[in-house]
Amino acid sequence: MRRLWLLFAQTVTVALALWFIVATLKPEWLVRGTSSIHLESKPVPVQEAAGPDAAAQSSYREAVRRAMPAVVNIFTTKEARSQAHPFNNDPFFRRFFGDGPPMQDEKQFSLGSGVIVSSEGYILTNDHVIDGAEEMEVALADGRKIPAKLVGSDPDTDLAVIKVNLKNLPSITLGRLDNAKVGDVVLAIGNPFGVGQTVTMGIISALGRNHLGINTFEDFIQTDAAINPGNSGGALVDTNGHLLGINTVIYTRSGGSLGIGFAIPVTTVKTVMDAIIRNGQVVRGWIGVEPQDITPELAESFGLQKSTGTIIAGVLRGGPADKAGVKPGDILLSVAGKPVSDTVSMLNLVAELTPGDKVRVTVLRKSQEAAIDLTVGRRPRSKPRRPSGTE
Repeated sequence: MRRLWLLFAQTVTVALALWFIVATLKPEWLVRGTSSIHLESKPVPVQEAAGPDAAAQSSYREAVRRAMPAVVNIFTTKEARSQAHPFNNDPFFRRFFGDGPPMQDEKQFSLGSGVIVSSEGYILTNDHVIDGAEEMEVALADGRKIPAKLVGSDPDTDLAVIKVNLKNLPSITLGRLDNAKVGDVVLAIGNPFGVGQTVTMGIISALGRNHLGINTFEDFIQTDAAINPGNSGGALVDTNGHLLGINTVIYTRSGGSLGIGFAIPVTTVKTVMDAIIRNGQVVRGWIGVEPQDITPELAESFGLQKSTGTIIAGVLRGGPADKAGVKPGDILLSVAGKPVSDTVSMLNLVAELTPGDKVRVTVLRKSQEAAIDLTVGRRPRSKPRRPSGTE
């Protein structure tokens, strides 16, 4: 019995020694040996790099590929008179030193962007980009440079059309603004600071922005896509590469983008563009009044039950409204049967009228409504204006 116990003990000691040696030198043998007694486990999911198809789904490369060839750079030059020497008007200085250097002509250069809207060479840009330019040169996306000439401009909307003598140019596709919603992704394409064609991404922050004091007729798309100096006249496109607006102005205190940019919507763009290409200018109706929005305070002072309409703050002497009998203090309620809600709607309604036509307007005077017939005039051409704090 004792002999059997010794044999068992020796066997166990040898087995433990062999196990220790194997565990130290070849541990994988133990794994292989024991794998047969475990249940089959499920493979651990591993995230692999996305292939080309998956990458394309989160990229806007196709939109850029479609739109970028239609966006151009615009270089303009104009003559400017250099300032005379500051002491030229000082008699003491002139007595001893004579006249200072005479005034000399010098060239001024500016840079902006534009969008090819027709394969026949028509290019849309901002009026302030080409205002006062004596020479214009367009740089296409493929590197070609060619002179351009002005077809017409519209300072009231800050739009202009120029033309180059080239055919079969890549033109952009106009989008549909009624399909655009706040929060949609948009891309801004232009040449900021002259560094070269650049694409930035953002969203539509707001639609129908007005009362900004930038243009006479305002219906801006607001976006946080970076728009910087040089982007003016460039394209704001949707994720299909279709034109939604013309980048026009940014709110800035430093000269760079602060995330508040404005683009002229494609609806306005198309109307103005067609009129300029057809007639060389945009003809709008005009009645010769200075409108003012009705604030709650004004509504209370006039004893009004509602704040719709617009107050006639001034009437141009000899203008259509003056000849028809409209007076300062009248509240304009409707134009040609269409209700007036504020100054923006009033300006738009009047602008749609044809000069020379007779229309009826309804005003509120001393708490009594009155219908007045007047002959529509032609809106005078406005001067371009760029408010402070904008690009």
